[in-house]
Amino acid sequence: MISRRVALGSLTALFAAPSVRAQAPWPTRPVRIIVPFGLGGSADVAARFLAEPLSQALGQPFVVENRPGGGATIGTDAVAKAAPDGHTLLLMSNTHTANETLLPSRPYVLLRDLAPVAAINVAYHVLAIHPSLPVRTLPELVAHLKANPGRVDYASSGPGTPYHIAGEVFAAMAGVEINHIPFRGSNEARTAVIAGQVPMMFDAIPTMREQITGGRVLGLATTGPERSPLLPELPAVAETVAGYEASIWLGLMAPAAVPRAVVDRLNAEVNRLLALPATQEAQARMGALPMPMTIEAFRAFVTRDVDRQREWIRMARIQAN
Repeated sequence: MISRRVALGSLTALFAAPSVRAQAPWPTRPVRIIVPFGLGGSADVAARFLAEPLSQALGQPFVVENRPGGGATIGTDAVAKAAPDGHTLLLMSNTHTANETLLPSRPYVLLRDLAPVAAINVAYHVLAIHPSLPVRTLPELVAHLKANPGRVDYASSGPGTPYHIAGEVFAAMAGVEINHIPFRGSNEARTAVIAGQVPMMFDAIPTMREQITGGRVLGLATTGPERSPLLPELPAVAETVAGYEASIWLGLMAPAAVPRAVVDRLNAEVNRLLALPATQEAQARMGALPMPMTIEAFRAFVTRDVDRQREWIRMARIQAN
């Protein structure tokens, strides 16, 4: 698990700076940030990273509430149906843009029932394998998978998550067949790979890096357009599978009818936080790049990602179950 002290402790003293003030009397009570994923994952860490400085800047506690389940739909629907007064927010990821295609019967429509507030960050993955798999490089893995179609499994944090889609798009672009084994979160999936129950997975670089350096798993490649500064010795997947790239990005949303003054204020505070050098250093240690955007730019980004995820899902023939 990524240390929350790393993400939070070094920044505590930096958030006394004046913040953008809006006329709306908000917040008037604690604000909930609902994370529709389990404890310890990237979204959970990001929510807790934001909660303390937002509490200091806005004068009310920001409380993180994990509400996983239903492929992120349970917590998301709770926010979509919450009072649009700015006291309930959603920590979302590209799982949500994938769900627009994967889960046609979900009880909400992302950009109809929720309002984009602020982008947070983007991070890439590492492809890690258990040492029992008889390969040591990505080209060797591709050759092994081609020689054993459908006989190798990979773990993910659940259907429709970025780690699931990373695996399916990799298989489609590399021309191989692998079996998806979904778990209820990245911690469970990672534990299964470390134990050798499942031989491979795409996972967060900072979290899996500890397992790679400790020799419990082998890192084969990272999923960014270039090599990762956190694991510079590993090639990018694109060096073997041309054009491949996979990431996880995070952002904040609110119920659709939330007052624009509230959204403006939140967007300004998040962007101020992301611009701080200490934030950028802490994000780099977590393998993430801050992604400040205006509200309009974030809406356009989410819209484009819905379309991009739809193309990937159709190309890789991904199904939710």
